[in-house]
Amino acid sequence: MSSATAPTSSSTTSPPTWPPPSGRSPPPRAGRAGHTRSRPVTTTVITNIGSLVTNTPGLGEGPLGLLRDAAVVIDGDRIAWAGPAGRAPAADASYDAGGRAAVPGFVDSHSHLVFAGDRTEEFNARMSGRPYTAGGIRTTVAATRAASDEELDANVARFVTEALRQGTTTIETKSGYGLTPHDEARALRIAAAHTSETTYLGAHIVAPEYAGDPAAYVDLVTGPMLDACAPYARWVDVFCEEGAFDGDQARTILTAGAKRGLVPRVHANQLSYGPGVRLAVELGAASADHCTHLTPEDVDALAQSGSTVATLLPGAEFSTRARYPDARRLIDAGATVALSTDCNPGSSFTTAMPFCIAIAVRDMGMTPDEALQAATLGGAKALRRTDVGRVAPGACADIALLDAPSHVHLAYRPGVPLVSAVWRRGVRELG
Repeated sequence: MSSATAPTSSSTTSPPTWPPPSGRSPPPRAGRAGHTRSRPVTTTVITNIGSLVTNTPGLGEGPLGLLRDAAVVIDGDRIAWAGPAGRAPAADASYDAGGRAAVPGFVDSHSHLVFAGDRTEEFNARMSGRPYTAGGIRTTVAATRAASDEELDANVARFVTEALRQGTTTIETKSGYGLTPHDEARALRIAAAHTSETTYLGAHIVAPEYAGDPAAYVDLVTGPMLDACAPYARWVDVFCEEGAFDGDQARTILTAGAKRGLVPRVHANQLSYGPGVRLAVELGAASADHCTHLTPEDVDALAQSGSTVATLLPGAEFSTRARYPDARRLIDAGATVALSTDCNPGSSFTTAMPFCIAIAVRDMGMTPDEALQAATLGGAKALRRTDVGRVAPGACADIALLDAPSHVHLAYRPGVPLVSAVWRRGVRELG
């Protein structure tokens, strides 16, 4: 089927009644009742969408490219058409959205999924105001090193599936809990079986064996460990923070990764003011992640960079009772903002992008429209992808259908499992 672009104006037809009488989405229908095909189904039209966010202004209203009473045609793993339902081309099969809202699949551009073990007691102590000194990240490092490949792979698969059920169709994940050449390469090899967005984070913390000689550990990270990990990674990351790696060490690590073809990302300014954000901008990093403690100069650098996205991770602040990053300040300055889960066992053990959207609206000064766009198109920009985070001809067919009449319900109904169906690369994975 050839691609076609819908007219720029949205349909004037009134949206379908909400909620639909049945209370649930009807099952997908074959193209014509009783028709027997001699070829496999390759195109599907999702019709009767009450409200469709395309993130493509030319397709609909405003920055979200919002369409009402809309339809989407999927051809293989791509979007072939999006526009008013009354103008949708014919397709092999049809799915009735029942007046529900649809959004692009969420793009989670920052997570740490390759690990073993549990840090429940650490979280409980922190939330109870009790001291806890069992090791933090080092606890997870020990458990991860001791785990089998099969255990780690099963954990990653479980988290990716969990995220998918909540509408996430693209996810980045990092190493960082092995801290030896073998264990870091193993983590990335396992991650690469689940996502193409893999990040080498040997510079998460200084490995316990090198606690007395950080310089030697930087040599390891930029030498034998990088050699082992580069074949399995797209990105290189560093935790640029007091107690982890300073600005000079971070520069050395990121520069070494870039020479091996890995694009920089930076854990920046999470716990305190520091050089991370401006280093990220200087080196042309795809993203500066956390961005909790920012000077005016940091904000200006992000706003003027043109290529470095400020990725905000509210799950970390929620789980540590820290102050949230000021998204409003960044947006008003002109910076590009993404939202991500930072899923990890210590400080943000969530795979729920809708949860992060709700926090961003409630506590970070974002509007519902801005938060949704940050969780979809913003994440795509943080991964330097143009084929995800939007619904438009040529984009990946990644769509989340909500059990709600509008995307605003993602913030309006926090904690409610609103995602009722998910298409990932054209395959209906849920619903």
